[in-house]
Amino acid sequence: MTSAPTADPTFTVTDAGPALKRIDISIPSARVDKQLDTAMSELALQAVVPGFRRGHAPKGLLEKRFGGALAQEARQQLVSAAYQQALEAHKIRPISQPGLASGATEPDLVRGKPFALSLEVEVMPEFTLPVWEGLVLRRPLLEIEPKHVEEETQRLSYRLGKPEKTDGPFIALDRMVGKAVVRIKGQDKVFFESENALAVVPAEDDAGKGPFLGLLVDGLEAVIKGKRVGDTVTIDMDGPEAHEIAEIRGKSLSVEFTISNAERITPATNEQIAQAVGIESVEHLAENLKGVLERRRDEEQRGALREQVFEQLAEKVSFDLPARLSEAQASRDLERQKLEMLYRGVEQQVVEARLAEMRATSVEDSRKRLKMFFILAKLAETLGVEASEGEVNGRIAAIARSRGTRPEALREELEKSGRLSEVALQIREHKAADRVIAKATFTDVPAEDWNKEAAAKAAAKSAPKK
Repeated sequence: MTSAPTADPTFTVTDAGPALKRIDISIPSARVDKQLDTAMSELALQAVVPGFRRGHAPKGLLEKRFGGALAQEARQQLVSAAYQQALEAHKIRPISQPGLASGATEPDLVRGKPFALSLEVEVMPEFTLPVWEGLVLRRPLLEIEPKHVEEETQRLSYRLGKPEKTDGPFIALDRMVGKAVVRIKGQDKVFFESENALAVVPAEDDAGKGPFLGLLVDGLEAVIKGKRVGDTVTIDMDGPEAHEIAEIRGKSLSVEFTISNAERITPATNEQIAQAVGIESVEHLAENLKGVLERRRDEEQRGALREQVFEQLAEKVSFDLPARLSEAQASRDLERQKLEMLYRGVEQQVVEARLAEMRATSVEDSRKRLKMFFILAKLAETLGVEASEGEVNGRIAAIARSRGTRPEALREELEKSGRLSEVALQIREHKAADRVIAKATFTDVPAEDWNKEAAAKAAAKSAPKK
């Protein structure tokens, strides 16, 4: 006596590369037919076809009219269910959405025939967490002085200043918007268009560089300073090797930028600043700003300690990373960096400039940050660290304050874009790093020396290699 053939999907899982799994899914024809019948039954109950009452249209007519959509829906449901079963059965921990395996094709779902599909998915690497207790960390110290308060006052004077229309010629810190048409050099077709691209004439201490369309552009000042509304300029940029959009990595880009509007900021007075930040009198402005700077300093200090934790742990362990930095990984990395800066109170315009700088870093730097992500995820899991709903709401409120928006609006924005989980992830990383910091010993370093060392490291990274 032979047993009836099973209608359950089968799958095999193999290593396809560093931190990469290949999942070969096979679904028997009986399961395919059952799924198609289920999809047809659901459609028959809901479909409205002229000449027939709801739920009474002939199946042959429905098959003819909706057969392609039915097969696509049934296919998605079959693959999704089989993929989840494979993850659970093999305890796979994906870090990205699956894609077609290298060399595989995407077959159609056909009644009476088995269905096979090969997927690849990036997974958490396997490694042993290094010893994290007893690290020696350097703690930058800074005393907030009157000059720092004066610098903050000047920054706020522009942030809270009054924008007024200008036709040019443009000077430092003028802001302009216009249509940007992006092409990859050597290709005739337009790669990307934006009707409201923003450019800002770099400040005098920016060495002529500035962000545009999310990239850091050398010589931006020379291109747009002195121009007027109505002018069209050409901005040449290079797509960084670690950019989140794979199509422009390592490519030379040419942007035709037509300026349609521009504005110049008239700095706010101290009285206007005091009123904007809710201080009763201008006499208390300096004292209030000093308190703000001290809180920001403390958060920056904590951030510096966390960064050292990340770096020291990364030096102590070695494991294989995904062979190629995916678009999802690059986007996630930038989102984490963005949330980190916003939480520290960095204003939006500065955040965008720093993100542009990060896009310009090397693939090696991006892969280092990816490695830190894996280590921190393992550390948080080992320590049993989680983010509560209250902590997530508190973090969203803090970020909303730095952006000058309402927490409810920011939460809705994060939910719609699928980035709410990044907030919880940031909290987990901070809590895990803080556990390590609590077990560390410290050496105090003047902030001036700390900043000089950071500048030297940045200069060494940007120096051309022989």
